Amino acid sequence: MVSFASRKARQHALVSEDFERELTREVLRTELVRVRALITTGCVIVVFLTAIYLVDSSVVQRVWRGTEGLAEVYGLLTGFILFEVWVHSQIRRNLKLDRDLPVIRRYIGALIETSLPTVILILQIRSMGASQALGFVVPLIYFIFVILSTLRLDFWLSTFTGFVAAGELLTVALIFDPASGSGEPQIYFHAVRSTIILICGVLAGAVGAQLRRQFAASIAAATARDRVTNLFGQHVSPQVVERLMAAGTSAAGDLRRVAVMFVDFRGFTAGAQSRTPQEVVDRLDGAFAVLVDILDREGGIVNKFLGDGFLALFGAPLETSDAAHRAVAAGREMLTAMERINAQTSWPLKIGIGIHFGEVVAGNIGSPRRKEYTVIGDTVNFASRLEALNKEFGSQLLISAAVREALGKDCDDAVSLGAVEVRGYEQKVAVFQLG
Repeated sequence: MVSFASRKARQHALVSEDFERELTREVLRTELVRVRALITTGCVIVVFLTAIYLVDSSVVQRVWRGTEGLAEVYGLLTGFILFEVWVHSQIRRNLKLDRDLPVIRRYIGALIETSLPTVILILQIRSMGASQALGFVVPLIYFIFVILSTLRLDFWLSTFTGFVAAGELLTVALIFDPASGSGEPQIYFHAVRSTIILICGVLAGAVGAQLRRQFAASIAAATARDRVTNLFGQHVSPQVVERLMAAGTSAAGDLRRVAVMFVDFRGFTAGAQSRTPQEVVDRLDGAFAVLVDILDREGGIVNKFLGDGFLALFGAPLETSDAAHRAVAAGREMLTAMERINAQTSWPLKIGIGIHFGEVVAGNIGSPRRKEYTVIGDTVNFASRLEALNKEFGSQLLISAAVREALGKDCDDAVSLGAVEVRGYEQKVAVFQLG
């Protein structure tokens, strides 16, 4: 027999897969934001350069020594924008396929993007001279890529971006503007500036890593909520789901004292023979809606629908000290509700209810791909046998001696049916009738 521990391990693996998948999707979404920001920035720079050219072409002459240099920058920016558009399409494609981008592609992309200012800087050095170009605006463009690398939510990618920006800026400065005249202080100037850029990359990575942890915590909470909802499906009221999440309840197998209730519609099969399938479904759904609503109010859950009946639990998955009281209260209210419904319909239905109180093993059972929360033990079997005895006694609500004892003075109207033979049990057992 497979242990609940191994089931829990497989379930944890499935939850981890869901978590990783959703986290990957969230990272890709932030990547899309980053890429859109870069595309927008590239377009803004193109518009800005065009506006300068149209308003005061002499500026272009001073900075680029004519339109030829400006055209080269236009070409670089256009290629950059097209590259980012391609990256955007690849990320969207991976989002649809539920898969991550290869790590190597991320680093290559970061290298290509961060090298754009370097190429523009070299072009500007050719037209303006090294000292002027290195002191002009282009080196500041590196900070755009470093800041936006935060949206990668990856410490090492942001650090790599800062390293590439700092390394390329320092290399260009040492090649085109070597220390001369002023001596070593010029080297210190370039080295300190590049160090600041590298530090910004590390800080951006730290911020991105923190954002990733926050995303992970949010996704983990959402995954846990979805797991609870999937385990209990529509059988659990929203209130119970909220309580499960607040309590951090584990759905792994454990020993519980619960009240088990079996409910069955009497004569339903015979009545269904003379009606259309749609009429049968409508009548059953209408009755279930009322009974399940009663269970919700009393803190019970429907564990299984069994054709024209169901198995309900009180005390699992959430423990409660008055499970037997809640189960009996729900049973009494169900009988009253059915009388009210029957007075308003041409197809009256009677229900049989059996309630037993005792220990069960509660946990998730099923295949690795699909599980359901259920309870196993003699308590469940005996509750089913109790419900079946309603046919023999012409009753509607039967409880066991364990339930009678748990209720104490709250069950003074219980009528003893004596020691009764129950199918599957060697010795007779005490049974009580309510209602």
